Amino acid sequence: MNDLTPINYQQAAYSMAAKSFLSRSPKLFINNEWVTSSHDATIAVEDPSSGKEICRIVDASDKDVDRAVAAARTAFDDGRWTGLPPMQRERIINRLADLLEAHADEFAEIEAIDNGKPKGMAAAVDVPGAISQLRFMAGWASKLNGEVIQPYTMPTGAVFGYTLREPVGVAAQIVPWNFPLLMACLKIAPALAAGCTLVLKPAEQTPLTALRLADLVAEAGFPAGVVNIITGNGHTAGDRMVKNPDVDKVAFTGSTEIGKLINRNATDTLKHVTLELGGKSPVVIMPDVDVAQVAPGAAGAIFFNSGQVCVAGSRLFAHRSIFDQVIEGVAATAPFWAPRPSLDPQAHAGPLVSKEQFDRVMGYIEAGKRDGASVAMGGDAPSADGYYVNPTVLVDVNPQMSVVREEIFGPVVVAQRFDDLDEVAKAANDTCFGLGAGVWTRDVATMHKLAAKIKSGTVWGNCHAVIDAALPFGGYKESGIGREQGRQGVEAYLETKSVIIQL
Repeated sequence: MNDLTPINYQQAAYSMAAKSFLSRSPKLFINNEWVTSSHDATIAVEDPSSGKEICRIVDASDKDVDRAVAAARTAFDDGRWTGLPPMQRERIINRLADLLEAHADEFAEIEAIDNGKPKGMAAAVDVPGAISQLRFMAGWASKLNGEVIQPYTMPTGAVFGYTLREPVGVAAQIVPWNFPLLMACLKIAPALAAGCTLVLKPAEQTPLTALRLADLVAEAGFPAGVVNIITGNGHTAGDRMVKNPDVDKVAFTGSTEIGKLINRNATDTLKHVTLELGGKSPVVIMPDVDVAQVAPGAAGAIFFNSGQVCVAGSRLFAHRSIFDQVIEGVAATAPFWAPRPSLDPQAHAGPLVSKEQFDRVMGYIEAGKRDGASVAMGGDAPSADGYYVNPTVLVDVNPQMSVVREEIFGPVVVAQRFDDLDEVAKAANDTCFGLGAGVWTRDVATMHKLAAKIKSGTVWGNCHAVIDAALPFGGYKESGIGREQGRQGVEAYLETKSVIIQL
């Protein structure tokens, strides 16, 4: 691996705009205003590229959370958002997208500093993806119609029956740290299009782009209380959001463990719940492929965003006849995916998000070695400040190993051989997860057969992790409940009311 850029380069590269933003005092965005917390508790925010604290944020109290929910509740109940013509709501959401586009470079830099991903990646993926989520969902604001229905048991003309599509109400939205801005916009866009009001809580590790987004929310012209953004720990502020009786809907993206807890807590008041949770996605490479072309794609499936992707291709299945070639091809990509500071223009991968995540990933690598796995590539961490882990390939694994069964959420792939299609389909499904899967083959019939056999919310063919706002996204089994994006994403924020009038 190449030597890391000297760490003092990272902080010296901060722009004046970023430095100014980071110097703000910790506050919460409630009712279109920046307000102080009811107490003095704060949380340190680090730059993962250096491991150094860069600012502090509010650790919201129960009183702070309740204040934000109350603002959203009032804004929903008095109709200041749902009472607007759909065309006007669509325009305001699009105005937010326009403002985000105008500040794209600033948001890419803040995301890179806060999360550790390369600025170039944030500029190419995260910010445009966030904008597309807003623009796609904005159009649904004027298209969420009910329908006239002829009753089944009554004569024509006896009654007039129709349905209405109405917003669920107040949404509590909790987003993860791996794609902070993109996940925030993916959550708020359908809720706003449906007519809901909301309280958004970014991950405590990566709150900065959500806080900067709040400035644009006010500038775009959203009525007060429609969008509220608070910060705090998940086990305190997030828990309070889920349990607040004035919240009608909870949307969470994160670990399966926390998702299960949220689902249990939401049942007390029977809240609507959308959960996008963990994954252990298989990548299947059939023997008919050109290995030289496919191996870089398989490497990108796991090493993109330093493996911190819910659909990361962390279980690689290569046909026995080409297995060694595939491993060699993936290993050849190591220099490209070598982690570097996030503001280094040469970076294609950055550090992991935190010391906690670094320890978790290195712990799994060591556990794999103890269980008998062999390291074909990487398996170590460069000596540098920050939370860097070299891209790693483990071979000689078996299905009982923790590195095969559990989500690592880092740049670590476990590679296994297979002999036939039925065998690999069974192995791909031998998991509690079912979020994504990739299949690489030239045979169209094989592609369709595996797409039907693999139990996951998305199956990619000859590509991986291609996400589009128009395509529904979610998981089978312990990878979640419900779907986001597409028509299904906005419908998750709607109630259907039947109206029957005797004539």
